[in-house]
Amino acid sequence: MKNTNTPLRIDIVSDVVCPWCVVGYRQLAAALEQSNTDYEIHWHPFELNPKMPKEGQNMREHIMEKYGSSKAESDASRTRITEAGNEVGFQFHFNDDTWMHNTFNAHQLLHWAEKQGHRHELNQALFAAHFTDNRDISDNAVLADIAAEVGLDRSEALAVLVDQRFAREIRAEEQHWQQQGIQSVPAMIFNERHLVSGAQGVDNYLNILGQLAHMPD
Repeated sequence: MKNTNTPLRIDIVSDVVCPWCVVGYRQLAAALEQSNTDYEIHWHPFELNPKMPKEGQNMREHIMEKYGSSKAESDASRTRITEAGNEVGFQFHFNDDTWMHNTFNAHQLLHWAEKQGHRHELNQALFAAHFTDNRDISDNAVLADIAAEVGLDRSEALAVLVDQRFAREIRAEEQHWQQQGIQSVPAMIFNERHLVSGAQGVDNYLNILGQLAHMPD
């Protein structure tokens, strides 16, 4: 894509417990680098499981209940996701004790991190914490630890979570994207006009970027 004075705006609606969100982002990032595209990314919240209880649920049980899949289908899906992650340099470590967590507080922390200029780094750290390291990202102390690991103030991060400081903002933003018709993630909106859903693969993203490069502003 040709460089212009105006970077390509990319809004990504995602959840940190969505495996295809991290795969899709990594695929897009590779395409952006290969095409030498000037861009800016804006992350937005989406909860895959807004009614997930505080204690969470075993991931395999959750997927089988939610989608009616068998253990064999679940295993096949995990293999497919793991292979897709390997292709973009991301490690998924699924096991029988992998847990699904409520992510509302994680999204509040991301909102706060954006104000500190560290949202992108925190987003990537939360993907790794959940999928690679199997950490409990619904636990406030764990979330505060992860915030500190990307250079944010741990005590302030914890205070944000305890106070539920950005609960209203997160609910409003989630509702906004739902009203825009976003029902699944990842959802990537280019220049606030062109929606691409799902993890498309590096080559497809390259094609998309090429098409956008030839569109009038």
